[in-house]
Amino acid sequence: MFSLETLQFEQLSDLFAQYAKTPLGTVRFAEMNPHKGRLALEDDLKALREAIELENEEIQWYFSELDDPSEAISILRIENASIEPGMLLEVAELLAQALAARAVITSNREDAPVLFAIVETLPSELSKLAANIKKKILPTGEIDDSASPELNRIRREINSMRGRITKTLEALMRKKGDAIQDSIVTLRNDRFVIPVKSDFTGKVNGVAHGASSSGATVFIEPLETIEANNELQKLKSKEESEIARILFSLTSELRENLSGIEKAAEVVGELDFVKAKMVFARNFDAVIPEVSESLDLEFIDARHPLLEESLRGASVQGSKFNVQSLNKSGALKTEDSLTETEGDDLTDFEPGTLNLEQEVVPSSFSLSKKNSVMIISGANAGGKTVVLKTAGLLSLMAVSGLPVPAKSAKVPFYASVLADIGDHQSLSANLSTFSSHISNIASMIDNLQTPALILLDEVGTGTDPDEGSALGVALVDHFRRAGGQVIASTHYKGLKTYAANDEDVINASVEFDEKTLQPTYRLLMGLAGASSGLEIARRFGIRDEIIASAHTHLDKAAQKSAEYLRELQKEARQAADMRKALEDEREVTAEKYAKLDVEFHQKERKRREDFEKELDTVVGDFEKEAREFLKSVKDKKERKKLEKDLAGARSRLKRKAATAVSDLQSGGTVEKAEPSEAPNETIKPSDAPIEKGSRVRLKAFGTIGTVEKIDGDTARISVGSLKMKQNLSDLESVEERREPKKSGKKKRSEGEKLDTNFEDMSSSSEINLIGMTTLDAEDEVDRFLDDSYAAKIMRVRIIHGMGTGALRNAVHGFLKGHPHVESFGLAPQNEGGNGATIVELKA
Repeated sequence: MFSLETLQFEQLSDLFAQYAKTPLGTVRFAEMNPHKGRLALEDDLKALREAIELENEEIQWYFSELDDPSEAISILRIENASIEPGMLLEVAELLAQALAARAVITSNREDAPVLFAIVETLPSELSKLAANIKKKILPTGEIDDSASPELNRIRREINSMRGRITKTLEALMRKKGDAIQDSIVTLRNDRFVIPVKSDFTGKVNGVAHGASSSGATVFIEPLETIEANNELQKLKSKEESEIARILFSLTSELRENLSGIEKAAEVVGELDFVKAKMVFARNFDAVIPEVSESLDLEFIDARHPLLEESLRGASVQGSKFNVQSLNKSGALKTEDSLTETEGDDLTDFEPGTLNLEQEVVPSSFSLSKKNSVMIISGANAGGKTVVLKTAGLLSLMAVSGLPVPAKSAKVPFYASVLADIGDHQSLSANLSTFSSHISNIASMIDNLQTPALILLDEVGTGTDPDEGSALGVALVDHFRRAGGQVIASTHYKGLKTYAANDEDVINASVEFDEKTLQPTYRLLMGLAGASSGLEIARRFGIRDEIIASAHTHLDKAAQKSAEYLRELQKEARQAADMRKALEDEREVTAEKYAKLDVEFHQKERKRREDFEKELDTVVGDFEKEAREFLKSVKDKKERKKLEKDLAGARSRLKRKAATAVSDLQSGGTVEKAEPSEAPNETIKPSDAPIEKGSRVRLKAFGTIGTVEKIDGDTARISVGSLKMKQNLSDLESVEERREPKKSGKKKRSEGEKLDTNFEDMSSSSEINLIGMTTLDAEDEVDRFLDDSYAAKIMRVRIIHGMGTGALRNAVHGFLKGHPHVESFGLAPQNEGGNGATIVELKA
């Protein structure tokens, strides 16, 4: 059993229905009730979760301008009944939009299995029905000429007959010119007539079909067109018969697929129902609740949706503002006082008391199997009843499969949510306030089904305070022992003491600001609250002398107790403020460190960019000097060989630059190369003549070489492995003295063998790329070819395996443009066949 009326579940349904786009969706909300079966509830929540996830991926279905198909479906259940064109179009649009939604969900069936189950049995054949109707009926509701060959023929004849009649009448009007009022062919009684002056009716033989309002004109159907008009009427009768046949045929087709049409209506209603809940969740920042078999009830920052919606629709200053009252308190966060009424009447806020900054103050609380009771005390109009109604309505929303306006929500699968809230006084039923409360609570006791949530507002009120307090404790304890979870509000000391003395009962209170003498509507856990009735009375205008007189009548113990509770609330508020300040400081610190981290990454990125620019400059300078050097080499053969060597050097330099950038990106530093362990050389200019065998410096580049041959004014120079010709005027004789570099290596003992592996000193003649990616393989092949070329190895083998052929194709593509490669091809069978490639290098 559920207290739906007390907790305003119907108003909640109306709020959700505002987000429905179809009458079918609206009906689903009107019929909505808390679930009795767990599986149906889980499907509702899963469908909502799937819809939200699809929306996050910008996948949605849409419904628009759909009418309620109930009447059309009722007609289809009647044999030999036809549906009028406009209604047929409505059914066709329903089918089209249902199938469009089915297509969207079907394409995402793996991510939305529950939604797919809703549309899975919708017959795809319905698309042909919808298309056939839209083909034969125009959007205006008229039957299209092409709806049938017979209709097309009849309408052609009708148009032809109208043309003949019109021509005949126009010719007659020209002939009877003086007798004609206006030269216009008109229609009277669905027959073509001409307007004749009333004084000249004798000049036109025919049938009169009435006169104008002034009597000056008589509309006559001439004898010449009576037969044609009769024929036209026969054709129109045939047209109507053919249209009726077409409509009956279309209706019969729909009747044969009645179950599919009913399924389409069900699909549209259900999907609109789900989407409306999804839109509500987005607009109210609501969450999908966790509903479980455990007895854990927990709401974090819960808000009452009806109160929040009322505030959203509030009028600005200058007009009166009405909000459906939730209780005596209202739980509105405002800066001005509120004019309030008791019970569930409308609460009126006078002009100027509301502003756009109002908001619902959220509440956080929890119950469990052990701590199953919460007693809320505190100031009048402080929000106690709002907490009760929020807990009750949000629990109903959860077990109804609706999203809950809170940061998080965990709700037991309640079989009962029962509430005694408000004033049920009835003069007609001879019930006082107390009697009405007790009558309602007695009904709750009789209808209790566990697990249950029991909400008792001002339990025991309306009678002697001592008796009411005792009764309140007894009722709360009864519901507790019966297995229910109880939230009760009170001003009675007995209930406050009951909560304080039982560790399994949660004491809570609504906060009251002693400085402003106004409630803050914040729910404080762990301590009882003073009622502050005298201060509330002062706030609402009771004179100070009356308040002072009331203080003299207060019991001293009661005053001390109230003062003690106020001090406790003050300390609790200070602790909460300090905790919030610490949390704010922690957020500021975290933001500061995050900012520093961002600045570090920005500086690191700039350092890397600067380094890459410097590398580009170095590589560019190298290539520029290389081109200048090549221009100075006159021997074509030597220049060609030098170009190959420079190409290899360029590749090695780029690889080293890429490695340096990679090291820099990983946080390392680029180190300078260690000096070579080759002997130190001291080079000085010499006055000795240049002859064969002389050591000379190339003035343009500062490079040292040896003269191999002198031919007139030119000399053949050997620089390392390079041979070139230079003019003698471009050479400078030098004196070169070598000094051995000191080494820390120990001297080999006498008889020790020289451990020199000549095979290791030269490049290997093959490389294995199996297992590498194509990018890694290209880098390795490039390095391998450079080393092989420098070692003067003319024939090498590259092992790439067969596999899918991707690695082989990448290698062959790379070899085609390589400067060291003369030719290449797949290896012979005895050297690897299709799994290897033989490369011939240039000499």
